[in-house]
Amino acid sequence: MAACASRLLFFMTQYTLATVETLLDDRVAQYNQPAFIPNDPVSIPHRFTKKQDIEISGFFAAILAWGQRKTIINNCLRLMDLMDNAPHDFVLHHREQDLPRFLGFKHRTFNDTDLLYLLHFFQEYYRQHESLETAFTGPGDGILTQKVRLTHFHELVFSLEDAPQRTRKHIATPARKSACKRLNMYLRWMVRKDDGGVDFGLWDSLPMADLICPCDVHVERVARRLGLITRKGMDWETAEELTAHLRAFDPEDPVKYDYALFGLGVEEKF
Repeated sequence: MAACASRLLFFMTQYTLATVETLLDDRVAQYNQPAFIPNDPVSIPHRFTKKQDIEISGFFAAILAWGQRKTIINNCLRLMDLMDNAPHDFVLHHREQDLPRFLGFKHRTFNDTDLLYLLHFFQEYYRQHESLETAFTGPGDGILTQKVRLTHFHELVFSLEDAPQRTRKHIATPARKSACKRLNMYLRWMVRKDDGGVDFGLWDSLPMADLICPCDVHVERVARRLGLITRKGMDWETAEELTAHLRAFDPEDPVKYDYALFGLGVEEKF
């Protein structure tokens, strides 16, 4: 333990790209493996094999991913039970009489009003589309950045006539300067392709190089200590700043370093 602490102190006081990259690459190798899964919300979509089940369960796991990880996972498991552990089949075929079971569902400020609307959105969406991937590909014109894609996704989700105003706060958008931590984490799960076994790599139309690093409090704290964030506050531009620095280490897969930053922050209290 003393040797590990000594090495961390060394990296904390040596703000060179080379030493930071060495530290982060080491921690990516340590945390980007199946042992990471059981205690993380990504364990929820890993319960499924059907593509659409992974998409839907992963979406809810990401959207509910704030607070204690144990509570997040338990509430997501409860939600999957309410959806008969077949989320795609449920959102496609549920009827009005199937919905009262969701009354009273709550995770922090996310409640049954928000849940019922998202179930309605998914039903409408999956009746017309094979995969949720197309919801994130963005509008058909202009330069497609992640900012454009996530702004478009937010507008799409709330395009239905009965969209509750209160639910909008649970689906972040860069248009409101949000860092969009949970959506960026979800996209990491769906887009990243490697042999680590954690991320799914189901979607091909979004380049890994375009992904933005999810920025929770742990990632932010470690990134600031390593000099990867200089902006005050945490917003979309701060997430872009962090990701730009990470692209200096790996231009094609910058978000793999989310494992390192998160692991250092949570597991090692860096």
